[in-house]
Amino acid sequence: MIYRIRIILDVEQDVLRDIEIEASATLEDLHYAITQAFGFLGNEMASFYKSDENWVQGEELALESMEVGPTMREEPLNKVFTPSLHHLIYIYDFLNLWTFYVELKEVGEYISGISYPNLIHSEGEVPEEAPEKIFEGEGDPLTEMEADDEEDENFDLDYDDSSFY
Repeated sequence: MIYRIRIILDVEQDVLRDIEIEASATLEDLHYAITQAFGFLGNEMASFYKSDENWVQGEELALESMEVGPTMREEPLNKVFTPSLHHLIYIYDFLNLWTFYVELKEVGEYISGISYPNLIHSEGEVPEEAPEKIFEGEGDPLTEMEADDEEDENFDLDYDDSSFY
């Protein structure tokens, strides 16, 4: 069996790749297919995350793991993709956080004479730098840091009574 997978880079412009890959290939094989399709070296840390249709990030499947559990080297795609799981989030290069949305679009049969993985469609150019990520949280970290700085400026120490001399 062959999986036809669409990978969308999380940037403002449309940047996507469609690939075909064997269902028995591992997540590590998919990792290298994605990095090659988008022009990356494939030598940075990366992880896949199980996801639902709304792209809510779930369980991590890491390239390298310090813990006991499945890693990309061991997980075949036909065990990852199930009738209820067709979406993954892929993060490449944890310093730059290149983020991709991976969706199983179709299951097909081998085509004689084709080597897999196979890039079947390419659209858009990968930007020079990863887009800046905005993380949702309880507050704006910059505003919180500025407030902390103001508190520091209003804090006076009386060095006359110290015994550091």
